[in-house]
Amino acid sequence: MARPFSLPHFRAWARECVLDTGEPWVLEDFQEWFVRDLFKGYAEAWLVVPEGNTKTTLLGGVALYHCEYRESAMVPVGASAREQAEWIYRQAEGFVLRTPRLREVFRCQEGYRRIRCDSMMSRIQVFAADDRTGDGVIPTLCLLDELHRHRDLRLYRTWRGKLGKRGGQLAAISTAGEPGSEFEVTRELIRQSATRVKRSRGGAYLRAESSQLVLHEWAVPETGNVEDMATVKRANPFSGVTVVGLRDKRSSPTMTLPHWRRFVCNLATRAGNAAITEVEWEKAETAERIPPGEPVWAGLDIGWKWDTTAIVPFWMSHFERRLIGSASIVTPPRDGTSTDPHLIEIALEDLHSVNPIHTVVMDMTKGEQLAAWIEAELGAEVVDRGTKNADAVMDYDKFMEALRNGWLRHTGDAALKRHVLNAVARMLPGGDTRFDRPSSSRGGRTGSDLQEVRVIDGLVAAAMVNAVASSQPVKVEPWVAVW
Repeated sequence: MARPFSLPHFRAWARECVLDTGEPWVLEDFQEWFVRDLFKGYAEAWLVVPEGNTKTTLLGGVALYHCEYRESAMVPVGASAREQAEWIYRQAEGFVLRTPRLREVFRCQEGYRRIRCDSMMSRIQVFAADDRTGDGVIPTLCLLDELHRHRDLRLYRTWRGKLGKRGGQLAAISTAGEPGSEFEVTRELIRQSATRVKRSRGGAYLRAESSQLVLHEWAVPETGNVEDMATVKRANPFSGVTVVGLRDKRSSPTMTLPHWRRFVCNLATRAGNAAITEVEWEKAETAERIPPGEPVWAGLDIGWKWDTTAIVPFWMSHFERRLIGSASIVTPPRDGTSTDPHLIEIALEDLHSVNPIHTVVMDMTKGEQLAAWIEAELGAEVVDRGTKNADAVMDYDKFMEALRNGWLRHTGDAALKRHVLNAVARMLPGGDTRFDRPSSSRGGRTGSDLQEVRVIDGLVAAAMVNAVASSQPVKVEPWVAVW
């Protein structure tokens, strides 16, 4: 007879559970792969899969099973909001109410959002999405739903820190988030730090393993065609998701491409008001570099306490051939103190030693002393460029025009890309548009945890210098880039 907390035992247990279709619950391969790893004892297990692939149902069943076979089990359930976490509760409650044997084992307390297994002194409890309310939990199995919707990963980290008290585990489920979000940054870090990585199903399935964590991820490959339904189906492992159903879903007039990419293809995708799309930015990338010794312009956007300082080199051979080099980003301490101006000076000197800076475009109201230092020490001209709406609208228009027409290229710098993809397009009352941050809030409860999702200073610097430089007469240089 199979022992508890083994895949054969859970498979047999699941067959006794009745789904909302009235059919017994027969596990699918992708569900078994995840459960097998959970039973191996990984402290953290992530399942990142597109919407509609039964991940909430799976965790609801796992929660019940854990409570029935582990004495004094404590299964806290959290999500971005208590109402969201309730979906796992509802799935578990549904199994209990539809399955005669489980009705004898469990007691559902809807008003408390709690399910009890009194014979084992175990329970499932829904918590609010707040690291403070979850602080007193001593868990055996933590469940976190739709991790991408959490404002940050504080609750995750709080519960992760308590696993050692009882040898507990943490299982998280989600679909893709927005690029640069704490969830997506962590997701990428998991992939990069894995000691063992396996891909299959044409690259749509990835299993990344380290000593304490395992990630199961289903997504259309970055180079895959999100409009090819066979490709999308490979990223949706549940048998109930079909090519025909996907085609119907995609053709709906209410379906947008950003939603399709993010929630059906499981690709990190920004909101519909993103200023510059991933495709637009990738199309502008070139293998060419600014030749060493070539004089350049530099866009400079200064941030002292929360925002970063960005220095962006800019080279023009003629009006329709402009190249943005690698950005230098100076990050402030974000502890209430300001960036040391000397660090900005060092970054400018480093750029100047490779490509002499002849002109710096900056908002001088943020750094009069730095502007004076640039003129005195680097011998560069400083052009004052404001960041109020009139100049910002022109910067946006000229930058998007150059990008759209292929006049503007960049070297693929990762830091600059993050700043570019963070930006949203904000429409002003008169109908004009400017680059803006995705959120107007810097501090508050999240503090610096989400600040990296907000930074657009590299884009601001690039847009300023592009607007000023492109309005000046340009001498054609002998270097010709092959784009």
